[in-house]
Amino acid sequence: MEMDRDNTPGKGRRLTGTILMGLGSVMLIGSAGAKFAHVPKVVSELSAMGFEGSRLMAIAATEIASALLFVIPITRSLGLLLISAYLGGAIATHVQHGQPFIQPAIVLAIIWAGTWLRHPVVLWSFNRTSPEISYQNFGHEAGALKRS
Repeated sequence: MEMDRDNTPGKGRRLTGTILMGLGSVMLIGSAGAKFAHVPKVVSELSAMGFEGSRLMAIAATEIASALLFVIPITRSLGLLLISAYLGGAIATHVQHGQPFIQPAIVLAIIWAGTWLRHPVVLWSFNRTSPEISYQNFGHEAGALKRS
């Protein structure tokens, strides 16, 4: 794992993370756009799961709002939380209706992998080797988290 002396990710890791985060965000924004545009295949698939009319628009609005909060550095952690909840709900809905849930699971994995590569502090509780982890570059300058 490429890390600098101050526990920040190296250049290659940051770039890879940024690309994955951007890819996941574009996927979510595109998916919301398809819902807003009432693409027939999307509407019919979601109608079969009980999402029609205003419910479909609410899902699209939630999806795009979560993605936009994620791409703005200062609201990235809130966006990640909302995306995780949204895609967790999508996975649960697919499972409930006996449909493959691999698509929302892959998008969620891409977003989390990119976030971890770009901002390793996001999984700070798994890092048992470092007594200090920097919050630098996770959308804000909050100093460092001290763990005992």
